[in-house]
Amino acid sequence: MKAAFINKHGSLDQLLIGDLDIPKIKPNEVLVQAKFGALNHIDVFLIRGWPGLKLTMPHVLGSDGSGIIKEVGSAVTTVSEGESVTINPGLSCGKCKFCLSGNQNFCKSFSIMGEHRWGTYCEYFKVPEENALKLPSNISYELAAAAPLTFLTAWRLLTTQANLRPGENILIHGAGGGVSTAAIQIAKYIGAKVITTTSDQDKMKKAEELGADHVINYKTSPDYGKTIFSEITKKQGIDVIVDSVGKLTISNSLRLLKPGGRLVIPGATTGSIAEVDIRQIFWKQIKIFGSTMSNQGEFREVMKLVFEEKLKPIVDRKFQLEEIIEAENYLNEGKQFGKVLIEIS
Repeated sequence: MKAAFINKHGSLDQLLIGDLDIPKIKPNEVLVQAKFGALNHIDVFLIRGWPGLKLTMPHVLGSDGSGIIKEVGSAVTTVSEGESVTINPGLSCGKCKFCLSGNQNFCKSFSIMGEHRWGTYCEYFKVPEENALKLPSNISYELAAAAPLTFLTAWRLLTTQANLRPGENILIHGAGGGVSTAAIQIAKYIGAKVITTTSDQDKMKKAEELGADHVINYKTSPDYGKTIFSEITKKQGIDVIVDSVGKLTISNSLRLLKPGGRLVIPGATTGSIAEVDIRQIFWKQIKIFGSTMSNQGEFREVMKLVFEEKLKPIVDRKFQLEEIIEAENYLNEGKQFGKVLIEIS
């Protein structure tokens, strides 16, 4: 089968297109003929590698994917050959105390498709039965690939972690990212007032079309914090902030939160080591939550809303599998608004 993979860590040029064997499934797994995959920032981190990461090479990338089930394992009972599916990219053992209590993303063996096992940038990929979700007829393969990782991440961080409530105001850094475009929609669905930042006029317009109440260009207004605090919140501060940017924004986030505010951190794209004023945390009694992926229940909750078209994945651009390096560079440079897709077949 044709696949995008690496044989060693390094720059994006390490990505190769070539032929690999079709994965063999276990009794509890299904084999999916891929239609689309969707890029995520974890691709770049995996290509570069990190201390302690040990992969068996060649390694196929890709966390999100959609397609048609071509084979089912002998123990599979909930899906069948020929059905169209999307997937939950989160993988766990299914047997430990965390998995059995519905906290799969706390499992010691938790990983993401394309991280420690082969991913979706290939003609055929396999997943556990419980990770395959049948598609209704109104959802295309493109939207089915664009939704899962970003929407399940945004749903958990806003509902389970931050407990965002109607009428609260929320600041979402970086409107153009996949998680951010999902978070804007979910926050509006909940009934919150959404403030977001981005880097150019086109992205500002698109964020407004998604429902953002206030959009600020952080490049032309580098002192955007004063605008948010003084003009938008009338010196009251923000209830909830979603900060996946990290080093460049975390100090501003702490300053902008109101007393008792909640900061949710699902990533750190500009760096994971940052200096902060700890007094902001204890004096204002700020609550800080980390958030990674979701459990199976949260995944199904948010995908139900996607299937009902109450939430819509935003597709920025589609590339062919052979254009994977160009696609990853496009994502890495932050040019996108929404998801970048790879068409497999």
